[in-house]
Amino acid sequence: MRTLAVTQNITLDGSVEMLDDWFEPQGADGVDESDIIAEVRRQDRNADALILGRRTFVDMRAYWPRQRGSDTTGVSEYLDRVAKFVVTSTLTDAAWRRTELVREDPIAFARRIKAMPGKDIVVTGSIRLCHALIAAGLVDEYRLFAYPVVQGRGRRLFPEGYRFDGLRALEATVFRSGIVYSRYAART
Repeated sequence: MRTLAVTQNITLDGSVEMLDDWFEPQGADGVDESDIIAEVRRQDRNADALILGRRTFVDMRAYWPRQRGSDTTGVSEYLDRVAKFVVTSTLTDAAWRRTELVREDPIAFARRIKAMPGKDIVVTGSIRLCHALIAAGLVDEYRLFAYPVVQGRGRRLFPEGYRFDGLRALEATVFRSGIVYSRYAART
């Protein structure tokens, strides 16, 4: 069975919704983020599928394809080659190569794709989708990049009222920028 990993950028107060300017997709100017880029590329090499909600997909599609040639992070290259699955009832044209629009129930789809052969499946952004996958018990790992900021508002990674005490720490890294990466496995 493939690993379904939720990968999120998150504030110290637990917000994954980017309402302020605390996240820069290609890093802050003048800040050496080569250590973070190396970690992201390592994870990208181990993944061959990306599941996104419509809103996150549309935001990414508007930004990353335009970065080809100037992206030093490798994200645009990864997004060009990875299979992208977009949970939507409104989009009619993906307009991005290697993208499939998913019309079926996202929980049934996630179960089906996890059972297929392949590498890791990543879900990023897509807060409502993450909440549904978490509530259904389908997330195997949480990969969090915690930024040293407090936003004071915004939607959280876990649905309101959700309790789960079965997480097991797998690794943690403090990057030069002060961002902390931590990876947790969901015990089943």
